[in-house]
Amino acid sequence: MSPVSPEIRRVRHPLKMRELTVKRLAHVSPRLLRVTLTGDLADFVSASFDDHVKLFLPAEGESRPSLPTVTEQGIAFDPSRPRPASRDYTPRRYDRAANELDIEFVLHGEGPAASWARNARVGDLLGVGGPRGSSILPDGLDWNLLLGDETALPAIARRLEEATPGECIIAIIEVEDGEAVLDIPTAAQASVTWLRRDAGTGGLPDAVSDLILPEGHGFAWAAGEYASIRQVRQRLIEVHGLDRQRIRASSYWKQGEVASHETLSD
Repeated sequence: MSPVSPEIRRVRHPLKMRELTVKRLAHVSPRLLRVTLTGDLADFVSASFDDHVKLFLPAEGESRPSLPTVTEQGIAFDPSRPRPASRDYTPRRYDRAANELDIEFVLHGEGPAASWARNARVGDLLGVGGPRGSSILPDGLDWNLLLGDETALPAIARRLEEATPGECIIAIIEVEDGEAVLDIPTAAQASVTWLRRDAGTGGLPDAVSDLILPEGHGFAWAAGEYASIRQVRQRLIEVHGLDRQRIRASSYWKQGEVASHETLSD
C-alpha cells in the first residue's frame, strides 16, 4: 500500500486586495455563470482546488468596489464609505500566462453576489481578496471522494480537471435538474454521479450511506448546504468508519442565512 501522510497540509499566502476587471462572461449552464477577470494578477496564488477568495462588490449606484486595506492588525475599511458586501468564492481557474482568473456564480436567489453576476458586463470592476491560504490534500491517496451541491461544483470540477492520470476519484454532485449536469474533462479514473432533485434521486446523505468505498487510504471532501453536509460528515464517520482526519467538510451556505461559510467539525 502506498505511503500516505495523515492530515491536510495548510499553506499560508500573503494577503492582497485587487481591483479586477471583467474580461469575459460565459454560461457554463443556464444557472452557472463563469466570469473571467483580469488585472493585477501576476502574484496571485491558488494552490488547492477548494481555496476561496473574498469578493467585494460595488455598492448600489457605484461602479467600483470599496476595497479594504491590509494592515499589520488585519484588514481595515474606509470609515467614510459604506462597508461593501462580500462573499466567499472558489478560484475556478487561474491562468498566469493569460493573466486571467475565473469565478463561477450560481445564479439563484437575490443575494448581492448572484445579483451582481446576473447584471455583470465586460469592463465592470470587482474586488478580490486572497486566498489567505491553501489546504493541500494528503500525499499518496488511493482514492478521493468529492461530495457537494451546485455551490461546490466549481471546486469539484477544478479538482477533476487538475487530477493526474490514473487517480481514483469518486464524485457525487447534487443539482436541481438535468440543465445543471456538466461534462467535466478529467485524466483521473473517475466515477461521477449526478443526483437530480427534480428526478427524486435522493440527497447527498442517503447517497453517502449507500456508497461502497474502495480499499486503501482515502480522503473525503464535502461542501454545500450546512444541514446536508453535516449529515454527510456524520455518515462518513458512523456508516463507513472514516477517520475524522480523512474528512474535510465545509458549509458553503445555510438555509435561511446570508454569507454563511464555515468548516464543520465536532
